[in-house]
Amino acid sequence: MHSILLIGSQGQVGQELQSSLLPYGHVTEISRAEADLSDPESLRPIIRSSAPSIIVNAAAYTAVDRAESEPELADRVNHLSPKVMAEECDRLGSSLIHISTDYVFDGHQHRPYREDDPTRAVSAYGRSKLAGEQAIQQSNCNHAIVRTAWVYGVGGKGNFVKTMLRLGKEREEIQVVADQIGAPTFAADLAQAVSQLSPLIASKTNPQPSGIYHYTNSGVASWYDFAVAIFEEARALGYPLTLQRVVPITTADYPTPAHRPPYSVLDCGKISASLGAYPPYWRQSMRLMLQELYAQTYERADSLRR
Repeated sequence: MHSILLIGSQGQVGQELQSSLLPYGHVTEISRAEADLSDPESLRPIIRSSAPSIIVNAAAYTAVDRAESEPELADRVNHLSPKVMAEECDRLGSSLIHISTDYVFDGHQHRPYREDDPTRAVSAYGRSKLAGEQAIQQSNCNHAIVRTAWVYGVGGKGNFVKTMLRLGKEREEIQVVADQIGAPTFAADLAQAVSQLSPLIASKTNPQPSGIYHYTNSGVASWYDFAVAIFEEARALGYPLTLQRVVPITTADYPTPAHRPPYSVLDCGKISASLGAYPPYWRQSMRLMLQELYAQTYERADSLRR
């Protein structure tokens, strides 16, 4: 059994990792309040005191648009802190599992991105995540960098699904970008894959090779497709919605401070071969998330009123 240090335990992926890592070792959870990734050097005593055999880093600066005005903060969290983690793993002889992003690509390719495709980040957020990947690769530590995309979950403060549900309750019409293509990814599925990969990377007898792995749910969608599916499934479950129309728009119709890759589908063949199974289809997983969120939000509220 491994000693696992989970950094970023209260985020939407971190909350899922709390339980999915348990079969693989003793998990020490570190939240944002306990580890300040904006101060990378503060991580060294935390890591040395716990001396884990595996670090799983689920923490990140993810405010994509705000990163354009806070590039130094994004760099400290997404680049310099993972660099410190990698250095400490090298010193301890431990393994680092790090979650990265599709935003390391520019999105101008027309087939799913493989792990060895050239990177070209087009936003401050993407550049900070890419620099973190490169720092880990340049270290001597045993590692797996797991790139993912379009992550949503029951936990965490907010994500696309929760935003759509809130807007669908408040408005009759919502406009959603239809010319950005990716793969919605359920945090619980991502956490399960990361958890299963961790001991394979950290194995002392027959380890998986260090490197980059891609993981998203199977299938593809635009943000518009994703939104329409959310409302179809939510309405079937009984979510309170006033929404009447979802209107497709272009990226140009909805300018944002940060550029986003228009196509960021990731090829998940490598991790699927390592784990022996392909990821679940995105809409199937989204339905499970909505069912779980509904039970937490509405069924629990009903039971409290009784």
